[in-house]
Amino acid sequence: MKVLIIGGTGEMGQWFTPFFKSHGYEVVVWGSSGKVEIAERMGVEFACDLDATISTSDIVIVTVPINITEDVIREAAPKMKGGSLLMDFTSLKTGPTEAMKKYAPENVEILGTHPMFGPSIPSLHGQIFILTPIEGRCDKWFPVMRSLFEDNGAHIEVISPAEHDRFVSVVQGLTHFAYITIGTTFESLDFSVNESRRFMSPVYDIMLDFVGRILGQNPYLYAYIQMENPEVLKVHDAFMKQCGEMSSIVRKKDVEAFTAKMKGAAVHFGDTASALRRSDKLINSKIAEFDSLLESIGQEIGIMHTYSGIVHTGIVNKVTPRTVVLDTGSRMIPLKTENIRLLSEEEMHEWKLENLEHHLRDVSVLIPEGAEPNVITDFIYCNGDVVSVEIIDRYDGIKGTSRLSVTYRVMIMGDIEVEKVQQEIERQLKGIGCTIR
Repeated sequence: MKVLIIGGTGEMGQWFTPFFKSHGYEVVVWGSSGKVEIAERMGVEFACDLDATISTSDIVIVTVPINITEDVIREAAPKMKGGSLLMDFTSLKTGPTEAMKKYAPENVEILGTHPMFGPSIPSLHGQIFILTPIEGRCDKWFPVMRSLFEDNGAHIEVISPAEHDRFVSVVQGLTHFAYITIGTTFESLDFSVNESRRFMSPVYDIMLDFVGRILGQNPYLYAYIQMENPEVLKVHDAFMKQCGEMSSIVRKKDVEAFTAKMKGAAVHFGDTASALRRSDKLINSKIAEFDSLLESIGQEIGIMHTYSGIVHTGIVNKVTPRTVVLDTGSRMIPLKTENIRLLSEEEMHEWKLENLEHHLRDVSVLIPEGAEPNVITDFIYCNGDVVSVEIIDRYDGIKGTSRLSVTYRVMIMGDIEVEKVQQEIERQLKGIGCTIR
């Protein structure tokens, strides 16, 4: 089946293009920027004739900025063929679904959707996908789309468009508003965020990361989330009223009023104990990662830069809450701890296998009578510094002995002192009755 993604050269479009392609769909993308090279990089066609592509597609997905979504639906929907499906991937649902109902022909099915994640996630596993089907307008395609997303690990929530917009006015509207306002408050106070990290608690550290995460995103997207959902203004009013009340209580130094407010909010919140446990897991994971780095001082480790994918290896020279310094032998490399991931021993070993230039050594031995050469191959391979072992020669015509002569070609890890490893292998072979030739 053919899928057209309008907005397919944008970030979410670039995420879903390989997703649909990997599930056997023929994917075509279109973007107002006309960036054909993005389509070429993803290995799909760019819709040079958009109208013709709309009329021949089985599924049309609209993933464009919120403020133009309804305009795009108005233009595209009437051109779709009977039996096809029109979807949108925007953060609001009432407006887009009303536009789809209005402009899509009766024989075209419609489905409002909202992926509750950004394009940085690696897969759908564990992610929430909201679907807002309209009764009588998505009988054929709804189970198909639901199965596609669920089979790939997504958790599906099915609600009405109005319910969706009411919930996201808090889930996104309030959350983003609060974090962005914290960021603008830092600016208005001329407060040094970097300096403050010297004195941070784990909770403050995590809060800063979420503030920075939001501030580092596309500001137009967040502006539209705030401004296009009419439910958000009610949330703003309630939030600012509570801010004013709490500030007034603090100014009056009314401890009892403050504690009453906090206790009342806790009761309404519900299971604060579970929230404490979940946040403890997040805090403890950050602490455990830092402790692992501290314990590695003086040892060799591998660190992957999470954005570039580059792996750095070396001896840990110094660790601070913000940086780790690696001694690579030729230079010192400082790396920000928030941008790195410590490789496990297995990952480090695999990286070395793939990236180092390894040493070859031939070891010739007379093996004990009745011994199996291949079993001795496995024995040599048990050495952790050995990359591979193969038999390159067998000879049983040596004068004065009935024992078989075998030559093993041993590949030794590239960063290991090769002579010591060879001597250790020869010592072990002598220990099981072999004679070095």
